[in-house]
Amino acid sequence: MPNRKLLVVGDRLLIKQNTAEERTEVGLVLPESVISKEKVQGGLIMATGPGIPLPDPDQSDEEPWRESRREPRHLPMQAKEGDYALFLKKAAIEIRFEGHAYLVVPQAAVLVLIRDEEAEGI
Repeated sequence: MPNRKLLVVGDRLLIKQNTAEERTEVGLVLPESVISKEKVQGGLIMATGPGIPLPDPDQSDEEPWRESRREPRHLPMQAKEGDYALFLKKAAIEIRFEGHAYLVVPQAAVLVLIRDEEAEGI
C-alpha cells in the first residue's frame, strides 16, 4: 500500500476524540442514550487546515487572463496541532482513516482550546 497522508482543508480540524465516559465519578453506569445526548465533546487536535482562504488583493476582474504569481493567502487558524479542544458535538463528522477513527470539526464549532504553555515556550 502506498504511503498516504491525510490533509485537512480550509478551517477544519482533525480531532482524535476522547472515549465517552460510561460511568459517573461515583460508579453509576450510564446508558448509551445519555452518552449520545452530550452536546459538548473533547479531543486532541491531530492536524489543522491552513485556515480561511483570502482573495488576492491584486486580482482584478477586468483582466481575468492575467496570471497571478502570488501564493495563496489564508486567515490563520487559532487552533494548533497538540491542543485539546472542547467543541459542539453536532458539528463534528466522524471519519475512519487507515483503521483509526477521527472527527472533522470546523473551527467555528470549537468552544475552548487548552494549550500546554511549556510547549508554547511561555
